[in-house]
Amino acid sequence: MKILFVGSEALPFASTGGLADVLGALPAAVKRAMGEGGDVRVVLPMYRCIKETYLKRCRKVCETHIPLSWRRQYMGVYAYEKDGVTFYFIDNEYYFNRPALYGDYDDGERFAYFSKAVMEMLRWLDYYPDVLHANDWQSALCLIYLKRQYGSLPGYRDIRTVYTIHNIGYQGIYGFETLGDVFGLCDWDRGIVEYDGCVNLTKGAIVCADRVTTVSPRYAQEILTPYYSHGLHHILQMYQDKISGIINGIDVDYYNPASDPALDASFSADSLDGKAVCKAKLQQLCGLPQKPDTPLVAMVSRLASHKGFDLVQRVIDEILQDDIQFVLLGTGEKPMEQFFAALAQRHPDKVCVKLCYDKALSKKIYAGADLFLMPSQSEPCGLAQMIASRYGTVPVVRETGGLYDTIKPYNQYDGSGNGFTFANYNAHEMMDALRRATALYRQREKWQAFVVQCMAVDFSWDRSAQQYIEIYRAL
Repeated sequence: MKILFVGSEALPFASTGGLADVLGALPAAVKRAMGEGGDVRVVLPMYRCIKETYLKRCRKVCETHIPLSWRRQYMGVYAYEKDGVTFYFIDNEYYFNRPALYGDYDDGERFAYFSKAVMEMLRWLDYYPDVLHANDWQSALCLIYLKRQYGSLPGYRDIRTVYTIHNIGYQGIYGFETLGDVFGLCDWDRGIVEYDGCVNLTKGAIVCADRVTTVSPRYAQEILTPYYSHGLHHILQMYQDKISGIINGIDVDYYNPASDPALDASFSADSLDGKAVCKAKLQQLCGLPQKPDTPLVAMVSRLASHKGFDLVQRVIDEILQDDIQFVLLGTGEKPMEQFFAALAQRHPDKVCVKLCYDKALSKKIYAGADLFLMPSQSEPCGLAQMIASRYGTVPVVRETGGLYDTIKPYNQYDGSGNGFTFANYNAHEMMDALRRATALYRQREKWQAFVVQCMAVDFSWDRSAQQYIEIYRAL
């Protein structure tokens, strides 16, 4: 079976968030599960940020010019082999030789070009997958183009499609002046993409896809409701029979405290001594007193309102009255950055705030902290809680989306669970969950056993890959 994943980012090549983790690990897991019977490939844009070490090992497989509405644009295709998976990179410096992956005024045109290039690439390579698996709005047009423009052509007509929604908040919404001029669609395509008076690429992909998945079972239910759907619930309810949720995994080789070169000391569930070293080094790096018996609470996140930072802002001064330390890594909304920068200035002996994106530092925080706080208002899947568990840092989460599916609350009577949870989006419920966690932390033997229990949970991609393979085979 031939599977082609399409997306806008993937580790280790280009990354801004969870999509990169998924496309960096899921294809390899699918390939491992399918063995010799699986031909698994991934296609991405060739961004400026891709390291030269990878580019030097690429081979050019084709170059041509392709149509997009009234334009003809250059397309180069390069191939790179990794973990049994072929990665293709679409080369066009006008669209992708830029400082950032997203955020430009012409993102709609850039990813329309990318989607069109994927369609054209197939005929140039004479490679037609059995299943094309697109991810998020940046590759939604692949499914629309396939259905509306390419589906009757030889090779294309037998391709089946899966569309994964990683975050329903980002839908690819544009004015109708873009329909023909930017996206190269016709008036008779209008009904496919029209929603709420706009072109909505996610809506079009949902209509055109054979199957739609989200990144957790809970989130698949939540997005059918107005509260979580960002206005798209009417379409999702209409097509809910083809929607399912599959929880993401993490790359357990990349996130492995026993072999991670970013850590100051290695450790595992069998020997936690190295975690104490990581905590001491993290406290030193953050300019905090090296107190081994003081619980260290961490957050690694974009500073956005839906991540629950308004809850933290509401009660953090009260929380800091306890014997506790707090470390935050991330960037985002300026008022939140300013609030937490000021918090660190007020409490230099208890709070460290790093307003940046730093992958290596994030791993030091995952390994060195005792508790990991994720009080999200919405969380499609969340990877940070799984990474934290892998590094022996106990999650404290709100019961939403993938947080609900992956973290089960500690039961004080039988010791079961793998974290601490709270149900309502309420600052004092969050604080109560955090204090229940720190109370267990001070019972050292029970805490050590619970840390080992958290680390033992299998968050690998193996189970999720099998679920995707079942969908592919059914199609």
